[in-house]
Amino acid sequence: MAEEGRGRVWHTKPTTISSDDASSSTATPGDEEASGSVPSGFKTGTINVHNPAVSYGGIDPEIEENVLLVKAVPAELPRLDHHRELGCDLVDDDDFDVLGKRSSTSAASRDLSPANSSSSSPSDTIPLLDLPPELIDAILAWLTPLELAAVSLVCRVLRNHANSETQWKRLVLSNLPGNRISSPYPCKSWRSLYISHDPYWFLTKHKIWFCDRELTGQMIIVRYDERRGCIEGYQLVATRSKEGSEPWLADKDVHIHHFEPTVKLHLDKPILQLNVDSLENIMREKSSSLAFRHFFSEQPMRISNGTDPRFTNFLLAKPLSKQALAGRMVDEFPHGYVWPPPAVPARHRVTGQPAGVHPLATSIDYTRSTAAMWQPRSRSEASDQIFRIRQWMEMGPPTLGVHIAEEVVTYSTLDPVLYTPTAEKPWRGIWVGDYSGHGCEFLLINQPDDAEEDEKPLTRLEGETEAEFQERFLHRRVYRGRLEAIKLTGDANVPRGEYTFVADDLGEDGFMGTAREPPFEGARVVKSKGHIAHMGFYNDRYIESQLLLLSYNRLAQYWVGFGHISFFERVDIDRFLVPE
Repeated sequence: MAEEGRGRVWHTKPTTISSDDASSSTATPGDEEASGSVPSGFKTGTINVHNPAVSYGGIDPEIEENVLLVKAVPAELPRLDHHRELGCDLVDDDDFDVLGKRSSTSAASRDLSPANSSSSSPSDTIPLLDLPPELIDAILAWLTPLELAAVSLVCRVLRNHANSETQWKRLVLSNLPGNRISSPYPCKSWRSLYISHDPYWFLTKHKIWFCDRELTGQMIIVRYDERRGCIEGYQLVATRSKEGSEPWLADKDVHIHHFEPTVKLHLDKPILQLNVDSLENIMREKSSSLAFRHFFSEQPMRISNGTDPRFTNFLLAKPLSKQALAGRMVDEFPHGYVWPPPAVPARHRVTGQPAGVHPLATSIDYTRSTAAMWQPRSRSEASDQIFRIRQWMEMGPPTLGVHIAEEVVTYSTLDPVLYTPTAEKPWRGIWVGDYSGHGCEFLLINQPDDAEEDEKPLTRLEGETEAEFQERFLHRRVYRGRLEAIKLTGDANVPRGEYTFVADDLGEDGFMGTAREPPFEGARVVKSKGHIAHMGFYNDRYIESQLLLLSYNRLAQYWVGFGHISFFERVDIDRFLVPE
């Protein structure tokens, strides 16, 4: 695009659809299917909650029937295969048994015990013991907890090294990002603390979890509370501290929605809570026959009080094998009820539990009777990327109680690479956005790596000033590639796990200009596509929109057909990791 063609950043007047265009878009059944319009006889109703504090310069998106009045744009989204992109470690069905045998025989296969030693002379010593104690500790620091436990069975010297507080404190703190606890309280040692919450430390290590609750989803932050010695997870919520909208001074037909979000944890009741004084830990302390920890894929959680009829269990999950995933996951929503859906990059995926909106929700393939085939039988089968929570109610006395209203919710995490910003991918992160009548919703803004991006680092040229270097760095390394916003929580129109908007190129091909009117002056504006749909995610389509890169912590999205601009802000997750 020539520079003179970029004088005006926005075509702020919504593109109207002529009567000829409207009639041609629904003239034939083939066109009707391609455009996503409502078939004849299909009726829609408006059940969105209207927000009287905001207004729109164009078509009102809160009226359900208006979705089809906005002109759609081609959605050339690539066929996603993100489980390969993240270095998938899925295994075949037969490999699970192999892994189980490896884990159960790992101690013997390492040839660490005297019984497996090739030498029968008691005077022979292990060369490792000839090293200084500091070097032995440094070598053991590379071992996993299971390997460290195996080493402790070799001899008394290695047992003292493997059971030292230094080793187990390191293992505990490695699973508590942003929370440097100072003592193992309420346990007597760091090793006891680690054992008390094993194998659940992956919950605090990954910290961010989002679930497959029908359409809306839920996002929780899992952290460790050293005052009570428990792993706890609370729902992350956001509210708007300021409501309303106002016309844009540069164009009265465009309305800017106010957005000053307040993000916090809903601390009234935890979603997840694993106490150090669990039933298994109490039994282990009182009985020598339970000296070795048993594997349980389901763990009761004491969240409710004695009068509350609701019960909650924590379940470990078994990831789908490559064959099962290939035969189940599809591009169309709801993606074969695989969680997380294909838009979210993930190493592990499992079969979710639909709640009743779609016909397959009542299929026998998704009932509790088949749940056992998706639960791990050993530690090697359990995923550290996904877990489930089962909730139900018991009505009546304990001996005659009626089990009702059972719900199984599946939670998945995100690879830190996806939400950790870098100098060249500064918009990666967890964000909160304004969705008018739907309220605030959380997003993953992902900037995928391209294969051709493996260049040498940029360096300052001779005679180049710092300002000139930064400008060259922006245009060559930052303003390029694709930016995609994926909903971690959703609404009745566009659900969790789906794209909410996509900018195909932040570089020259998508560049529209630089904003010159307040309050957006200086912002780079690029082409984007906004995702809209009817209630229940029917007739979804992409419409013309434009993305305003205000800063690395704040974005704005101009929905051209609706005539309004909404904002998005970065969320600082780490400030929720340490209980106040």
